[in-house]
Amino acid sequence: MLYETIFNFFNSGILLFWLILLVFPKKGFTQRIIAFPWVPLAIAIGYVYFLSTTKGTFSADFSSLSSLTEMFQNAEPQGVAAGWLHYLAFDFWLGCWMLKNSQEKAIKHLWMILPLLCTFMLGPVGVLIYTLVLMTQKKLFTKTI
Repeated sequence: MLYETIFNFFNSGILLFWLILLVFPKKGFTQRIIAFPWVPLAIAIGYVYFLSTTKGTFSADFSSLSSLTEMFQNAEPQGVAAGWLHYLAFDFWLGCWMLKNSQEKAIKHLWMILPLLCTFMLGPVGVLIYTLVLMTQKKLFTKTI
């Protein structure tokens, strides 16, 4: 099915971009990736596709945990894919910001590996760890370029 192919393209493709952030943080192509949200914008195309092919997306009730649980239990694969691409886009954008911010604050890249991996896998946990890195390096409140 087409939606499986599109989902697999984005779900697998994002791994390459996270690897680039982790392994080649100062290369020119990495600097272009973190300078503007090109990758999240590309993911947004898949996100819009999935939103446009699922039913009931805009009638979802986000006001309670039980409503969200019911929404996910009754979701079509395209709706779940849209939700996952949403995570992929924002977690990667956040990872790009963290890498760029760490470079502006002259944080050694070795300190960034754990926060980036955690952002990739656990989103907000990576931000928490990055904040701890900034605090231990005494760079939390230093101005960036």
